[in-house]
Amino acid sequence: MAKAKPITADTPVEPMSDPRSWARSPGTYIAGRAYLDEADQTAAEMDAKWGVDRLRLLVGPELREKFDRQRYLLNQAIWHDELEGVRRESMRMVKAWLALDKVADAAGKERLAPCVWEVAVDGADGQISSYVAAIVPDNVHAHRVVAEGRKVVVFTLDEIARLLAVMPAVAKAKQAFPGASVTASRRSIDDPLLSIDDSSRALDELDF
Repeated sequence: MAKAKPITADTPVEPMSDPRSWARSPGTYIAGRAYLDEADQTAAEMDAKWGVDRLRLLVGPELREKFDRQRYLLNQAIWHDELEGVRRESMRMVKAWLALDKVADAAGKERLAPCVWEVAVDGADGQISSYVAAIVPDNVHAHRVVAEGRKVVVFTLDEIARLLAVMPAVAKAKQAFPGASVTASRRSIDDPLLSIDDSSRALDELDF
């Protein structure tokens, strides 16, 4: 998904503090967030249909480049633009996702199998690199996982049960707080935008 990068010491502009920002007030934040939510929802639907961060790898390099440029423009708008910019780039991001979806469908690309559930795992602890976890019922269904150039680790339900057995604190927390969930930040695998430290530089606009 095209989300804003985390705030760091090197971030040129923090949206909530800049008077020109789309997030300068509760009203403008709500308005901008509505459009960003639409882009995020479309991204989630594409991940559910094609697999986590897989769709951009199912199209040719020219379309992939246009798609990644649009993701950059959306991030740029989130951090440096006014409300109209966020609205504009969010709507273009939705069109970009749908353009890739249309091309992948027309090419007959394989969709994510119903028996496979995927989720991005962040390796922020420095011990492992980030990857996509593919969850399947058993080893019989493991062959339905399609890596497609991504870092994918397959887990069966039995393996997950064994992992939970050695992490009793997770189960205890869930039992103590009904409805609680264990969350982690989502990131793309080998995402080209992560190599760009500063989104303040201008980028030529490309429409879909």
